[in-house]
Amino acid sequence: MYRISTLLAILGCLLLTGLRGQAQQRTGRDSIPVRVAIYGTDTIPSITLGIFEVVDRLPKRLRKQREKWTRLRNAVYVTYPYARQASRILKDVGGQLATMPDKKKRKEYLKSKEKELKAQFGDKLTNLSIYQGKVLMKLIHRETGENCFEIIKELKGGFNAQLYQTVAFVFGGNLKSEFDIQDDRDIEQIVQEIQLYNYYN
Repeated sequence: MYRISTLLAILGCLLLTGLRGQAQQRTGRDSIPVRVAIYGTDTIPSITLGIFEVVDRLPKRLRKQREKWTRLRNAVYVTYPYARQASRILKDVGGQLATMPDKKKRKEYLKSKEKELKAQFGDKLTNLSIYQGKVLMKLIHRETGENCFEIIKELKGGFNAQLYQTVAFVFGGNLKSEFDIQDDRDIEQIVQEIQLYNYYN
């Protein structure tokens, strides 16, 4: 008798649980609507998960390459406007000098132009780092077709050009450095990026 009553109690609990489950399904309190894919007689739930980006730290070698690229890119963005202005100024100066056969007038003109340029660009150029200065020299050659040594020699004479070259050499620079499309393809790529987005008019 005891066993039968226990068995009936268990069956009653199971029956109540089943009825409760059916009632919940009917009310939809515990259900989540999902899309399904039907293959033959099978109905398979289809759930789209959110997109998560899984990232890891770059290897040391790639981090160094990225740092080197970022440093170069920043230097080109800072110095490219100066290279473009240098190109325009040299064309103007060259045009003016061509109309001055008198040596004294040429010298006076160059002196006044130098004073004007120092007032306009002196502080900005002295604030450049040595690395930025090296990039600027390459960009000036790219824009003008002449390296800085040749430009100084043409405007201020060979002695001054050699003097400036010595000072540049002491600081790890070279006024004779030139832009090479193969060796400096990274610089060229950054310049083209600037020109594409027209950052400087």
